[in-house]
Amino acid sequence: MKTVPPAAISALCSALLAFLALAPRADAATFPAEPMEIGHEPQFVFDLYTVDTTWGLKPKGEPVKRVLHQPKKHAANPLITGDDPSNLWALREAGGKFRMWYQANVKYPEESTNPRNYSVSVAYAESRDGVHWEKPALDLFPDAKKFNLARNTVIHHLDAPQCGTHAPQMLELPEKDRRGFRYVMHYLMTAAPLNGIHLIGSQDGIHWDFKSDLRIAKLSSDQHNTIQYDAARDEYVMFCRSKHIYRAPGQTKEMLSSGESRRGLSRMSSKELWTEWNVRPQTILMPDERDAELGYNYFMAMPVHQHAGIWWGHLAPFLWNDLYASEIAWSRDGWNFERLPARQHLIEFGPAGAWDHSMVVGTARWVEVGDEWWIYYAGFDGAHDDPKARTGAIGLATLRKEGFVSQHGPKTGGVVCTRALRWPGGALLVNADAHAGEMKVRVSDELRKPIKGFNYDDAPAFTGDNVAHEVKWNSKSLDELKGKVIRLEFQLKDADLYTFRAGDK
Repeated sequence: MKTVPPAAISALCSALLAFLALAPRADAATFPAEPMEIGHEPQFVFDLYTVDTTWGLKPKGEPVKRVLHQPKKHAANPLITGDDPSNLWALREAGGKFRMWYQANVKYPEESTNPRNYSVSVAYAESRDGVHWEKPALDLFPDAKKFNLARNTVIHHLDAPQCGTHAPQMLELPEKDRRGFRYVMHYLMTAAPLNGIHLIGSQDGIHWDFKSDLRIAKLSSDQHNTIQYDAARDEYVMFCRSKHIYRAPGQTKEMLSSGESRRGLSRMSSKELWTEWNVRPQTILMPDERDAELGYNYFMAMPVHQHAGIWWGHLAPFLWNDLYASEIAWSRDGWNFERLPARQHLIEFGPAGAWDHSMVVGTARWVEVGDEWWIYYAGFDGAHDDPKARTGAIGLATLRKEGFVSQHGPKTGGVVCTRALRWPGGALLVNADAHAGEMKVRVSDELRKPIKGFNYDDAPAFTGDNVAHEVKWNSKSLDELKGKVIRLEFQLKDADLYTFRAGDK
């Protein structure tokens, strides 16, 4: 056998290391090239992406701070009751109708001999105003009474009736992957022989074509899994919980070897949607030291929705085996998710005895209604490990459009300064709340030299509250600087800045 010279091996290793150094890494920090090409999408300012830096105007005073804004719970809550609903997906169609698909958990009667606590299926509800919901008596399945199904059930397998159908998500797809269906859903089956993540199509969202049903991943991910189309990479990304990585078949639930792990959240991807995803999920997010301080040592789920270049996660930290909470997380690349350091709850638990005082099951997909984002969520009044005693329902929480997190300037003033941007044209539209103070905007060049006619004193201070306030400097519009490289400097005094964007022409 011919011996390879050591020098050749060394050269080969050096070349391999050089290649790996140049190859893109999933865990590499994601920052934009400057000057940024921002287009006309909203630019969120709460992280170091579009924003370069912030500072307070008093060196020893308060700095600019990020502030979480919790959605306001609707006075009519709870909106849907009676079948202990949990994981859900809601949307509003062009005609104004609100539609919802949710996991119905119908308890078996006390006299039942069924060893399970409840049956699980995908059910359907609809509403004209998003507040008053109807559960139509569809009666689609002849064995509904035998298997304890709600009358509004839309997904149930006649060939495997004991299998529960969980956690629906309606997919937003390019036309090439719709297969002629108006609606495509993915959902979870939790029992053999069909256990795993399934796709299915429908023309009306009620009658589903079971001939199209396809298991794409044999995962025991009993959470609200989500699939998003990543147009930048032309691939589909699933966020799930990959329990099978840690638990070999036949292992017990004893913690040393069960592989429950800390319920870390995982990611997997596929270039094709309607196929078996023969890829291994990778863990991307785990509870950390701050979670341990708060007692939330596990994650239950993180449904994800992509909007304005950001992957928004509705994270559910889990206090075993009692509570699970609601928290916002975000990522610029779909791999590296960030969280606010204080770990405040996005949707807070209700008071003791309330319908949502122990568990909050959120969805990442909000519904835009005027200048608001409506977030539907399920809540429970009892512990996770006591399904017979607890009762579930669905409610609504609302917040301003683009309003999860703001940069707040103190009363003494502060500045939010962007990176270098190439202005695409159009007016400057700002989502800001300055009703208690004021906001001024200056336009400068790359080196922060103010551009003549666009300084702070060339425009009146904004003292209102608007999701799309147009900033003008002595009747001049930023459209005049189309194609120019600029920075935007927002001076905030007791005011909140959420987003800005270039208006469409």
